[in-house]
Amino acid sequence: MVGMYVVPRGMEEIIDYVKKRYQNKPIFVLENVKDLLHDVKRIEFHKAYLASLATAISFNEEEQDDIKRSQFPENFFFGTATSSYQIEGAFLEDGKSLSNWDVFTHRHGAINNGENGDVAEDHYHRYLVEDIELVHSLGVNAYRFSISWSRVLPRGRFGEVNPNGVMFYNNIIDNLLVKGIQPFVTIAHHDFPQELEDRYGSWLSPFMQEEFVHYAETCFKSFGDRVKNWLTINEPNLFADMAYIKGKYPPAHCSEPFGNCSVGNSDIEPLTVMHNMLLAHAKAVKIYREHFQKKHGGMIGIVGDALMYRPLTDDVKDREAASRVLAFNVAWVFDPLVYGDYPPEMRQYLGNKLPIFSAEETEYIKDSIDFIGINHYSTLYVKDCIYSSCIDGGDRPIRGYAFITRERNGVPIGEPTGMEIFFIVPEGMEEIVDYIKKRYPNMPIFVFENGYAPPHEEDVQVQDLLHDVKRIEFHKAYLSSLARAIRDGGDVRGYFIWTLMDDFEWIHGYNPGFGLHYVDRQTLERIPKLSAKWYKNFLTNYTPNNDNEVAGKSSFENKNVITAGLRTEQAEI
Repeated sequence: MVGMYVVPRGMEEIIDYVKKRYQNKPIFVLENVKDLLHDVKRIEFHKAYLASLATAISFNEEEQDDIKRSQFPENFFFGTATSSYQIEGAFLEDGKSLSNWDVFTHRHGAINNGENGDVAEDHYHRYLVEDIELVHSLGVNAYRFSISWSRVLPRGRFGEVNPNGVMFYNNIIDNLLVKGIQPFVTIAHHDFPQELEDRYGSWLSPFMQEEFVHYAETCFKSFGDRVKNWLTINEPNLFADMAYIKGKYPPAHCSEPFGNCSVGNSDIEPLTVMHNMLLAHAKAVKIYREHFQKKHGGMIGIVGDALMYRPLTDDVKDREAASRVLAFNVAWVFDPLVYGDYPPEMRQYLGNKLPIFSAEETEYIKDSIDFIGINHYSTLYVKDCIYSSCIDGGDRPIRGYAFITRERNGVPIGEPTGMEIFFIVPEGMEEIVDYIKKRYPNMPIFVFENGYAPPHEEDVQVQDLLHDVKRIEFHKAYLSSLARAIRDGGDVRGYFIWTLMDDFEWIHGYNPGFGLHYVDRQTLERIPKLSAKWYKNFLTNYTPNNDNEVAGKSSFENKNVITAGLRTEQAEI
């Protein structure tokens, strides 16, 4: 038909338009035709449009409007999260050294718009008067932040501890506790002193393990009497991928077909880097458990990047490929730390490229986490590359012989966001928790990051950014999915929104806008978005409930009891 084209995405868009203009009136799609008699094309047409319609319906279920705090366990942790390089600024003040990101962001073309974190949100100067109060104003009982390695140990284990850095984090911790907020502290969140890159090649060297252990022990001594929740390394799997497969994070190592870097081997280096990070984690945990855990009564774990993966088709090969990709990404982090070795799926396809844990290493890496920490943002499709031809590196062992894609039959897996590979697929939260629950039975789970960035628009008005209804819908949908996962037996202990305020989002610069608070780039004024007000209302309009509304009972009372308390003795350094 002249003037009619196959645009499945339009189905979701027109439903969204009608819903908003007529305030959720019931909708019927009474005609949807394809002016061809060839049934194959008609089938493809209706499959695509039905998929788009399903996306529109699933993201706006009535259940999301009804999500309540009382659907989660009484002692559940609700928080928000940040990281040091992304908000602190003050990149060379008070004894801090240059970090790997300080150097990388000043390379031409490395970051969107040539931006960097030199000033960032100036959290270093504004934390006491403004930012801790922002956290408190949300009504949360937890706050996740990271410590800058370069600020506390500017030269690593061969240099002195920086007292100004220790004082800065002591002040944050103490002021959070005064307000009844539990600190969840990440020891390393993608950043470390540039000197360690220059000296060893950072995580490519086993010497980096000893550097990390010394740094972690310094943190335990300085802050452990008040910090009861430690996260050793943030997203080691994502860091290995972005820094050593794609070459988009420092030190920008990669090889064809994944990228065009001056140095690197994308098939080997990420495996070496991950091996060193996991062993560094395990050694730090060993120190913590032997010298600090009993005295301080805390918990320690790691945080993995945990996208969910679905088969592109119902074919058994694609289903196997989706399972394989989960192993190559999520289980790559957690299998060694729970079971003492890499996933069997990786051993099968990587062979002798995958490092071996010695008997001694296996002994201390096994059972080296008290909980599973994940960051979950989205879900993607997977196509098998063992029995089908693939492009873009999917046909290589390092990718598990699988191709990851965002759409099926031209239809995106969910509503797009401001991040290229992130789509709104709320059910993925329930699916990833179910995967972890089954692969690692009886392990507590924390969702340490889940957030939304709106699609980028030119010349958007600040008032529109503040009226972030879509972010509220996003979190309602994902929280509903998480509540279902808990009702189904997932021992989930906490949920943290990424992020407290708009920040420096690595290679994307300041564009994404994940924050619950808008930050004016000229004045650095923090302004609460509508989502911040919604989150506070969600958390504070709460009456403990013992009936069936509660998603699940937590075992906090009997296992890993977490208590808050101010410093009772001088921190040992």
